[in-house]
Amino acid sequence: MLRIIDFMPQSSAGAAATIGEFDLIRRLTDVLGVDHASDRERRALVGIGDDCAVFPGDSAAGLLTADAMVDGVHFRRGEIDWYDLGWKALVSNQSDVAAMGGVPEFALVTLGLPEGFSPVQVESMYRGIRAAAEEFGGEVVGGDVVRSPALFISVSLYGRAAQSSSGEALLLRRDRARAGDRVAVTGPLGGSAGGLRALAEGRTSEDAERLKRAHFSPRAKVDAGRVLAANGVECAIDVSDGLLSDLSRICESSGAAAEIEAGLVPFPAALEREFPTEWLDLALTGGEDYELIVVAPEETFGRMGGNVGGELHVIGDITGPSAIGEPLVAVVDLDGSRFYADRAGWDHFRG
Repeated sequence: MLRIIDFMPQSSAGAAATIGEFDLIRRLTDVLGVDHASDRERRALVGIGDDCAVFPGDSAAGLLTADAMVDGVHFRRGEIDWYDLGWKALVSNQSDVAAMGGVPEFALVTLGLPEGFSPVQVESMYRGIRAAAEEFGGEVVGGDVVRSPALFISVSLYGRAAQSSSGEALLLRRDRARAGDRVAVTGPLGGSAGGLRALAEGRTSEDAERLKRAHFSPRAKVDAGRVLAANGVECAIDVSDGLLSDLSRICESSGAAAEIEAGLVPFPAALEREFPTEWLDLALTGGEDYELIVVAPEETFGRMGGNVGGELHVIGDITGPSAIGEPLVAVVDLDGSRFYADRAGWDHFRG
């Protein structure tokens, strides 16, 4: 829900120190006292650390998530169309709800506008938001508009969890991976990262344009999440930061280790054509594809026939419990060699 690439707080001595996103989240969780609250004090069914917070509802468990996009950090004005900016801002939140197996219902949008903005541009952004809401759910019911030194858009989204016939919440969570489970993804990876690279390098080929569209116009796998939850899957996450990074988060939350085969990871054909020497790195580490990583027993996948409204690609296994100090995710490369993702997410493995 919270993304920080680098956070540089000032220490008491005035020197800058670097802290990662999840280390910061753990520190803020300690400040809030969430881990120390009693069951009576803790009303959330699932709190900080998953794609959404989950809380009891009158008829179904409620899901809450929030995400922000800031000019110069997540996008650059002039490179992304305002319509696409609105679409992507809502889809990134809808994807969090999808990763819990839920349905988006209501959204609040906070918009920070710098001097010199055009109302026509903002209207185009909101048309993109409306189109994403109509496609994947999440009616906009309010928000805030403020003056800001940098353009930003922040969305808070409420969703509803799937339910069993007995009324029990059916949730996809990060902490449900178990030894012997298979690891799968719902679709091709690396397209968004390829589009971002093509944009940065000024590429204009037909394949580069396809990849740019993947970057600017991702789709939330809401229907897939609902099918997974209804068929007994309990563990998933969306690919927002990259396959290796996000699978590492499942492993960290579950106390597990995983192994995947690079040759089984699906990717767009345009990615390999446009980046013949880099496509695998982009597929393994590129973010913002918003496909789902799904972890479940073999028999669960068998019941679904490998289909969740699209092909489900099995790419590896949960190999056992994690060991202190050992990498969480191993990758069997195309040549049969093995490399690893560390707990912080990903490194450049193929140098």
